[in-house]
Amino acid sequence: MTKGPLKGLRVVEFAGIGPGPFAAMLLADMGADVVRIDRPDTRPRKNDVTLRGRRIVAMDLKQDAAKALELLDRAEVLIEGFRPGVMERLGLGPDVVLARNAALVYGRMTGWGQSGPLAPYAGHDIDYIAITGALAAIGPAAKPVPPLNLVGDFGGGSLYLVMGILAAVLEARRSGKGQVIDCAISDCVVNLMSMFHGMMSAGTWTTEREANMLDGGAPYYGTYTCADGKFLAIGSLEPQFYAALRSRVGLSDPFFDPQHDRSLWPAQKERLAAIIATKTRDEWAAILDLSDACAAPILTMEEAPDNAHLKARGSFVSRDGITQSAPAPRFEGTPGEVPPRPVPAAVADILAGWAA
Repeated sequence: MTKGPLKGLRVVEFAGIGPGPFAAMLLADMGADVVRIDRPDTRPRKNDVTLRGRRIVAMDLKQDAAKALELLDRAEVLIEGFRPGVMERLGLGPDVVLARNAALVYGRMTGWGQSGPLAPYAGHDIDYIAITGALAAIGPAAKPVPPLNLVGDFGGGSLYLVMGILAAVLEARRSGKGQVIDCAISDCVVNLMSMFHGMMSAGTWTTEREANMLDGGAPYYGTYTCADGKFLAIGSLEPQFYAALRSRVGLSDPFFDPQHDRSLWPAQKERLAAIIATKTRDEWAAILDLSDACAAPILTMEEAPDNAHLKARGSFVSRDGITQSAPAPRFEGTPGEVPPRPVPAAVADILAGWAA
C-alpha cells in the first residue's frame, strides 16, 4: 500500500520533461496516486528516477482526449507543461475540464507563463533565470555560470508548483472550487530572489559577482582548493562560527580579526587560500569535522552516498539497482516511501479503482 501524507490524492500528469515530472515525483513520494499520460510510442527510461511512483497510460491525445477527460473527471490535480494553447487545442483546456470537474486543481508549468511577450516561445532553464537577475549573480567575477538547472526548473519550477498545488487542494476541499495555477519559472525565480532584492535596497548587496557575502566575495563564505586538487567549502558567517574556523584552521593573525571589512577581503581570501592549499581535502575534513566552523568537504555525486551523515540519515537509497534520493521532507506520523518504477496501466482499471 502507498504510504505518506498525500495518500488518496489523485493526480493526472501529462508527460513532459524537467520540472513537471519532478513535481509529480515529489507528490508520489508523499503518497499521491499519480497517473502519467504518455505517448503510445514512449518507453520510460529505466534510470529516470523522476518518473518513479507512476502508473503510465499510453494515449494519443489527438485521438483519445475523451479518455483523458474521464480520468480528469475523477482527479483532484492536473499537471501539464505544454506551451500555452496546446491543451486548449486538444480540447483539454481549463474551461472544458473545470466545467466537468469544478474542484480540479489545474497546474500549468511553464518557463515564461501563460501570458506576456515571451509566453508562446521556447526556452530552457538558463533563459528563464537569465531575465530574473539570478543568473547574473552566480559565478566568478569573469562571467555568470549556470547553476545546473536547480534554480529554475526545480527550485523555481517544481517546488513552487507543488506548493501551489497543495495550497489549491486545501482551498478546493474547503470551498469545492478548483482553479488554474499559472506556475512560471521566471515569476518564481524572481520570488526566490526576494532576500537579495532586500539586501540591494539596504545597500548590502552589489550586482558585481564575487563581491558580496554569499557569492564568494567574502573569505569566510566560499570554496577553496586543497593540496590534492579537491575542494573545501567554508560558510562561517556568524562571528562565533568564524572564531571556530580560525581556531581549527590556525588563523590567529590579527589580520583576520576584521571579519566584515570588505577592503580586506581579497587579501584575506588569498592568505586563507594559501593555508587551505597545504593539506588535502580529507585532511581538512578531519580537522573541521564535528565542529561549529561551518566547513565541509565538497563531494562529487559519486562520493556523496558514502558521506557518514547522509548514510546515518538514510538520505540515499538503492531501488531497482539505482542509487537515488529518499523522499524528503520527512514526516513523523505518515512517512513517505520510495515508490516503485513506473508501470503501464489501463484507463479502465484506474477508473475502477478511483470509483471506489
